[in-house]
Amino acid sequence: MAIRLHFWGAAQTVTGSSHHIECAGQNVLLDCGLFQGRRQQAAEINAHLALTPQQLAAGGLDAVVLSHAHIDHSGVLPLLSKQGYRGPIYTTPATIDLCTPMLKDSAHIQESDAEFMGRRHGRRKAIGVPPCPLPVAPLYTQDDAAQVERQFRPVKLHEPQLLAGSTKDAGFTMTSCNAGHMLGSTCVLIDAVENGQKTRLLFSGDVGRKDLPIIRDPDPAPAADYLIMESTYGDRLHAPAGPVKQKLADIVKRVTARGGHIVVPAFAIERTQQLVLLLHELIDEKQIADLPIFVDSPLAVAVTEVFEKHSEEWDEEPAAFAARSEDPFGWKRLRYTHTVQESKALNDLHMPYMVLSASGMCEAGRILHHLKNGIEDPRNLVLITGYQAENTLGRKLLDKLPEVNIFGEPMRVRAEIDSIESLSGHADQQELLDWMQPAAASLKKVFLVHGEPVAQQALKAKIEERYKLEVVCPKRGDRFEVG
Repeated sequence: MAIRLHFWGAAQTVTGSSHHIECAGQNVLLDCGLFQGRRQQAAEINAHLALTPQQLAAGGLDAVVLSHAHIDHSGVLPLLSKQGYRGPIYTTPATIDLCTPMLKDSAHIQESDAEFMGRRHGRRKAIGVPPCPLPVAPLYTQDDAAQVERQFRPVKLHEPQLLAGSTKDAGFTMTSCNAGHMLGSTCVLIDAVENGQKTRLLFSGDVGRKDLPIIRDPDPAPAADYLIMESTYGDRLHAPAGPVKQKLADIVKRVTARGGHIVVPAFAIERTQQLVLLLHELIDEKQIADLPIFVDSPLAVAVTEVFEKHSEEWDEEPAAFAARSEDPFGWKRLRYTHTVQESKALNDLHMPYMVLSASGMCEAGRILHHLKNGIEDPRNLVLITGYQAENTLGRKLLDKLPEVNIFGEPMRVRAEIDSIESLSGHADQQELLDWMQPAAASLKKVFLVHGEPVAQQALKAKIEERYKLEVVCPKRGDRFEVG
């Protein structure tokens, strides 16, 4: 057999992407992502990597291939380094530039979370209450994140790259294609050679969509023998991307008319920049009033600078602003906040405004303070703009729960909750089927990952019906041999 697969993360769930592949004695990790969900479950899963610390320290991992910068794909790289891995991490230049602030931010959250839990345990112990059975040490630190930066190796699209430890006669060669999911995102074609036998494995990463603002459309899937494909929206179809701009305009008009605030939990990468671009267009077209808009996320500020640096990845919309010598991600009424004091000052504004803040699933960061301050006011609106994993605060808001906990305090949800799903960077069921079509004739088997079971089963049935292929939905820890 040419390739041995070990599915370790994003297996029958959406977060924590991580897949271990082995061939000719060479070991490669496809992604190394953070699992997001219930605190105790996430702590347990994130602490255990596909390879043990002993294997990592002994050089048991030769290379990491990173599909893109989202934390559920990159967010455990600092732990990998902390446990002894010092080899290369192959990815695109834009992904490297995005990971630098993102992993630092993630480490800061880990450190702050550990400090908070330590204080909480101390208070419980002082009053004689048994402490929660959770670690109070951070998963990793900002020093660990800094070490990861030194291990990145830039890879150009469509150019084959021999991975560390491999030769052309034994091991792995990778070729990246544009996935169209976010800035720098890729799907990865892996050529594996063992005992004169060659096998081609295609890892989709996260597949994007056509005609979204900012980034170019995804490349078609190249021919391969086996496919590991995401299935986030495998059971649904997105609304067309076009009407989202009008819906955004309608929301702004409705909420400003009643004197409320619009609170937008927005992922610091892609979603924030997409919304800023659309709002810029709406104001230029005089479809909405020029209300104050704040991007209240230090990470989003840093990420936007990366977007501006990598204009070679832009599509028509931001390029049109640049052609007019305008900044697509900035104008006079848009404010990027930097300090905690600037963020807190928004609580004292008694006028309609919009604030975009991370995290997109409402699990950490400044968005929690804005929700706490505004969620009980019926004049306000919380606008959900992306996928919300199970058990996250964002999912609870999207599911219209009447009460949620914020910083451990129960709060009534009186603000209006609305959502815009058509900006999703994930392909829907039909888009996934269409994306894989060019490769379907050569495929022997499809492995579905990065999806909840209901979505996976729906997509599995469609693939089997349309392409007559064997489809497997592996569980965490499942192993396969293919070739």
